[in-house]
Amino acid sequence: MIKINIKCFSQVKYALGKDQLKIELEDGTSTSELEKMIREKGNGKLDDIPLRVAVNQKYAPNEVELQDGDEVAFIPPVQGG
Repeated sequence: MIKINIKCFSQVKYALGKDQLKIELEDGTSTSELEKMIREKGNGKLDDIPLRVAVNQKYAPNEVELQDGDEVAFIPPVQGG
């Protein structure tokens, strides 16, 4: 098992009701598997929102296998007005 920290911004924070999560995952869990879990926790509120993923404060353009202690951020598109 690995432990990771998740930072949630904007719509992700709203959908989950938290700005940070600490969770345990199976060894070998990837960013795409984690994103699927986060979307399921959002109960449909994240269905049509594209998310960028950052691991340890660097954007992850491809799927990454997560490691114990990683910090993962799910970043929705920037909104402004």
